[in-house]
Amino acid sequence: MLRLAVATDAETLERIRDPLAERDIEATYVPTSERAQPLGEPLADEAFDAGFVFPSRLMEGGVADAMLDVPWVNDREAILRSRNKAGALARLDRAGVSTPESVYVSNPADNSELRAAFERFDPPVVVKPNSTTRGVGIAKAGDLDSFFGLCDYLSLVHDYRATGDRSFLVQEYLPDARDYRAMVVDGECVGAVERRLPEAERAAGRWKHNVHRGAVAEGIELPKEHRKLAEDAAEALDIDWLGVDILVSGDRAVVNETNARPTVDAATKYEAEFYERLAALIRRTAHRDR
Repeated sequence: MLRLAVATDAETLERIRDPLAERDIEATYVPTSERAQPLGEPLADEAFDAGFVFPSRLMEGGVADAMLDVPWVNDREAILRSRNKAGALARLDRAGVSTPESVYVSNPADNSELRAAFERFDPPVVVKPNSTTRGVGIAKAGDLDSFFGLCDYLSLVHDYRATGDRSFLVQEYLPDARDYRAMVVDGECVGAVERRLPEAERAAGRWKHNVHRGAVAEGIELPKEHRKLAEDAAEALDIDWLGVDILVSGDRAVVNETNARPTVDAATKYEAEFYERLAALIRRTAHRDR
């Protein structure tokens, strides 16, 4: 049986463990953070054939990579390509993949540049840290003073010397957009969910659809053109295992973000061949360069 080191002990591991075991792949959690690890001792008792996926903490991931010595489904470079939101959007735009209009801001930026960024859009605008996940730090500004205030808060954070990423995005706001997460495995879209806020939350003025912030993910069948949009995004980023966030507003669909460490949802929300394709990708990864 092929042994897979999984660098997360959350919902994804619980959901993939049994389906992969049925396909002769043993998925085992290997902790890479929040521990004290002697470097002269093995990270795990037994050897592994592949990793899934490179750890989110890149420094700890580098240690785990050196100690496990396995090929990864989504290696460090793939994680970085996706996590850098502005870099990913720039790659997608060059490849002809539709994205929201965006401005990349590298701090410190003076007020004239910030004003020019704001005035490119019809307010409100979305202000988004460049490398956070789960919707952390994303805000909406409807006027210039509010926008400057958000930029001031980001500047305070960026003034801290240990801050690695001192950039953020200013983006157009797409009103009443439907929010989809498509899963692409080895170049093919194999399912999608629509993320929706409960009506009471929408009535209260909430607009972000992150599941970690209370939205509900419901399995849906994506239209053919949206499936192709997700597949084109994965091809442009050259990432085999990718969650693609698509916003649809009116007759316009854009790739808003990508996630190279996507959470796996319930199997009922994906197509029948989902686990076959995932298992095939893991096997191919395990035999890479061997």
